Amino acid sequence: DFDFETSPSLGGLYFSTPYFYGNESASNGVSFYSMVTREDDVLFASFVNCVVMATIYAQENDIQKHKSREMPLISIFGSEISWALRNAISYSGSYDEMYVKHFDNETTEAGRGRNTLNDGGPLMLPFLNLSKL
Repeated sequence: DFDFETSPSLGGLYFSTPYFYGNESASNGVSFYSMVTREDDVLFASFVNCVVMATIYAQENDIQKHKSREMPLISIFGSEISWALRNAISYSGSYDEMYVKHFDNETTEAGRGRNTLNDGGPLMLPFLNLSKL
């Protein structure tokens, strides 16, 4: 565990969309894991968040590692790296592939709890403070 409150030298931090939620009851507080980037680099924080969201997109669209070429090319970070999300899926796979690799003790949807893909429901997406760009 790391106590962010006692480390003022870190400055501000951005947290990506969570990629794993604990199965605690809501009354006990829910743990989650997300990627952390420095607050002073909003563009990089946005890129990291897009990589996390790309794994979920790949899962929703049945794009696994071996079909990573089906990931769309995006140019929101510049045409020079439009391939980046495709390469992320080529390397690590979809959300499901990563989940099975790292948490294989609970691979059924019932065992995943909050980590089950939300088919057909509303998505909760964070928007970073892009006004600093």
